Amino acid sequence: MNNFTKRYVSLQMKLLALTLFQFTFLNSQTMASADGSPVPYTPHDNIALDCGSTDNNTDLAGRIWIADTTIRLDQSVISSSLSSQGDSIPYRTARLSRSPFTYSFTVIPGPKFIRLYFYSTSYLEFSPSNALFDVRIGRYTLLRNFSPALTADYLKSEAFSKEFCVNIDDQNLTISFTPSPNSYAFVSGIEIVSMPSDLYYSADDNTGFRFINQVNPYRILKRQALETLYRVNVGGSSISPAQDTGMYRSWSEDGEYLTNGEPSVLPVNLSINPSFSVIPNYSAPIPVYRTARTMGTNKTVNENYRLTWEFQVDSGFTYFVRLHFCEFQVEITKPGDRVFQIYIDNIVAESQADVISWAGGRGVPVYRDYAVMIGRSGKEKKRNLSIALHPDPAWRTLYSDAILNGVEIFKLGNDGNLAAPNPDKIPITPPNNSVLLKARPKNDSIPIFPIAFGVSLGFVAVAVLVCFLIFHAKSGDGGSGRSEGSSSWYQFFVKDYTSMDGSGEAYGNVKKISGPENRKWDLV
Repeated sequence: MNNFTKRYVSLQMKLLALTLFQFTFLNSQTMASADGSPVPYTPHDNIALDCGSTDNNTDLAGRIWIADTTIRLDQSVISSSLSSQGDSIPYRTARLSRSPFTYSFTVIPGPKFIRLYFYSTSYLEFSPSNALFDVRIGRYTLLRNFSPALTADYLKSEAFSKEFCVNIDDQNLTISFTPSPNSYAFVSGIEIVSMPSDLYYSADDNTGFRFINQVNPYRILKRQALETLYRVNVGGSSISPAQDTGMYRSWSEDGEYLTNGEPSVLPVNLSINPSFSVIPNYSAPIPVYRTARTMGTNKTVNENYRLTWEFQVDSGFTYFVRLHFCEFQVEITKPGDRVFQIYIDNIVAESQADVISWAGGRGVPVYRDYAVMIGRSGKEKKRNLSIALHPDPAWRTLYSDAILNGVEIFKLGNDGNLAAPNPDKIPITPPNNSVLLKARPKNDSIPIFPIAFGVSLGFVAVAVLVCFLIFHAKSGDGGSGRSEGSSSWYQFFVKDYTSMDGSGEAYGNVKKISGPENRKWDLV
């Protein structure tokens, strides 16, 4: 590790050192999948940065996250490095600042995954509600006036990440954080991982895919930025980044998105090894194609409902939807065995979906891509994007059924902008005090004598107090009528944390940021 933290003068030496570091050290941690077989894809750039940390750390999957000390810092003024209550890497520390700061990396040109990790909590006197900031990469605005606190409330999780896809034209990648007025910016971790050029972006000779409710097909151009919203292993369990195909993607279960699927069943493939003869083997992990969700075996029931998932998305954007399929059930062997309809946002995307016909056989994974525009009605911030399956008429299909293995949903940038409004603040419902009052049984009698005695005793006490005050006033010294006494003040002290180089004025718990407006960290 120490060989790779030196500062190199020339760009060529820096690029060579970075590339060598990634291939010989970082990638050595991910050259095998969970079952010991080689991963389908090895990224050229594989950077995991533990922001705010002074030491390299290893996560539970064995991946090493580089400390901030491997970044060349502008020592004239730096941001604060603080610890959090996060229990996993990279959520244990964070980099915070009340003024703009920038991370700069040297990478190989091409499309990248950019993942930003946030842990929304109180960092000393930095209140979570005061974190509001923009995040930009070159000409792309990823986040604007972003509130991690509101996002954490919406997601019901203090720790979360946001994944973006950006094509980098040259060897310089800069990520800029700019706080909103009277606010601060922070980040807990940053990932930069290369992806195959044709994984999501359209190849030059690709004519595009269906744009729902539009005449012309849609192509994802290299100048577009994407935000990953959902990546789902339908019918199966969640898949961790370490179990992905080398790109550290996370796949979740589909249960929380299923809105109409009570009769559905979950077939599992334990015998057929998926054959990647149509799509690349890095498209999705093998477990995605070993599990699925189907409508069930009851033809009558299937013909009278749609197997439906709903995903909440930001209004006013176009979305890229990728559906993964693989037929592995023994009953489905030839075209026409299982033909079904696909609805996206309640619009027919496929009227005759036939996976065997698309793939050319059983056990062959395929995917289908679609674009759909989600409009905005009035001031609405979000709405649901639905995906539904329904069997074709009985005369067109042998089995009245449908199947789905996986879903990916991406938001496509509008002229370089991916930012959307923050979620609404979740109102706090006050407790219902009435339930805390114990109801008195109707037949309970109230004793009269204790109450009368208590009232009389109260009158006597008041009379004594009045007499005492009159006597005390008459016996005063005729002065100001007010004597000097001592007051008790409760002072709360917190430890003063200085910046790493000891510069800046102290305020509260963290050194006040002063000096040049912008700061930069450069990976060496």
